[in-house]
Order: sequence, then C-alpha cells, then structure tokens
Amino acid sequence: MKKIDKKVADAYFKERTRNIVIYLLIGFVASFGVVLFAEPLSAMTINGFPFHYFMGAQGAIVIFIILLFVNAKVSDTIDKKYGIDESKNVQLSTGKSVEHS
Repeated sequence: MKKIDKKVADAYFKERTRNIVIYLLIGFVASFGVVLFAEPLSAMTINGFPFHYFMGAQGAIVIFIILLFVNAKVSDTIDKKYGIDESKNVQLSTGKSVEHS
C-alpha cells in the first residue's frame, strides 16, 4: 500500500471526522430533537399519526438508513479525492494489501 503524506492524511481525517459529526448531529435531531418539540409538532400528521409519534416510531430509523447510504457515497468520493481507492488494492488473506496492476 502506498504511503500517504502527513498533510494529506490529516486533511482526509479532518474531512471524514467533520462528516461523521454532521451525521451524528442529524441522527440526534431526528431521534431526540423531535421529542423535545413534540407538543408543537403534534399538529402535523403523517399517515394519520402525529409527526412526533411517526418520527419516534419510524422516521428516525428511515433517516438513519438514508444516512448510511449518504455516508457510503460521500466516503467513496472523499477516498477518491485523496487517492485512497479500494478498487486499486487487493486484500490478501493475511490482511496485507498490495497495489493491483
């Protein structure tokens, strides 16, 4: 596996960490933030259920699943941006990786 310059590695880590914090904040708001504002949100309905109930029962799970797909797509883009492309590396049974020619 090729070596990565420290500045590039730090920028990569910073960008990935920033995205993880954003995803965690979105997840927190979707699960706990809705509960904090349950009474004002109860005026809205989805499929006949109050909005806060829907978010607690199904909405937060749906948002979590969407975040998983968004994270996978954004992570692949960031990996390619910094030259960390999994398709170029072949995993060996010993856990080491080599450049694929």
